[in-house]
Amino acid sequence: MVRKKIHDEASENKSKILIVDDHPIVRQGLAELINQEKDLTVCGQAEDAHQAMQAIRSLKPDIVVVDILLKQTSGMELIKDINVRYPNLAILALSMHEEFLYAERALRAGAKGYIMKAEATEKVIIAIRKVLSGDIYLSEPMAAKIIHKLVGGGADVGTSAIDRLSDRELEVFHLVGQGYRTQQIAEKLHLSVKTIETYRAHIKEKLNLTDAAELLQYAIRWVTSQDKE
Repeated sequence: MVRKKIHDEASENKSKILIVDDHPIVRQGLAELINQEKDLTVCGQAEDAHQAMQAIRSLKPDIVVVDILLKQTSGMELIKDINVRYPNLAILALSMHEEFLYAERALRAGAKGYIMKAEATEKVIIAIRKVLSGDIYLSEPMAAKIIHKLVGGGADVGTSAIDRLSDRELEVFHLVGQGYRTQQIAEKLHLSVKTIETYRAHIKEKLNLTDAAELLQYAIRWVTSQDKE
C-alpha cells in the first residue's frame, strides 16, 4: 500500500501530455520518448478533433501536442477551438511541414510553440518543457524572422504568395494539390461545395492563377515540394 501511494504521488507530480496525431506510429514514438522523462507522462492519445476534445475534458492534460495536418480534421482549427474553450491549456503544434509556412499561423491560432517532426528527439522534450513553463518555443531562425517582422512594422520581404493565403485557403489548396475534387474537399472539411468554390476563387486571385487547371498544377507542384522537405 505504501509503495502504491508513493507511485501515485510520483505520477501526480508529472506534467500530463495529450498527443493528437492521426499516425499511430508517430503517437507511439512520441509517447515512448516522453514517458522516459521523470517529470513528464503521456496521459492520452487522439487521432482527430472529436477524440481530442473528449480526452481534454476527461483527462485534463497540462499540454496538448497537436499535428496541424490531420487526415479527417484540421489541426489548425482544432488549435483554435482548444484555445477558445480552454484558454489556459498549453498547446504545442507539431508538423512535418516547413516551419516558415506554418509556425506563425499556429501561434496566431493559439499554440505556444511549433516544432517539426524532423527535429532531433531531444528538441521535442525541450519544446514541451518550454511551453509548459509559459514560454514560446520556435527554432532560432523562425524566432528571428518573426522579430524582424515585428521590428519592421509588419513588413516581411521574404513573404511568398502562399503566405498570403488564409489558414482555410491554405488547407483547401493543400487538398487540391493532393488530388481531392471540390465535392470531396467539401465533405472532408464539412463545408458546402459553394464555400469551397469561393475559397478556390480567392486562392486563384491571390496566386494570380487564371483557371482551375493552373490551380491544380500549381497546388500539385507545391505539395510535391513540401513532401520532399
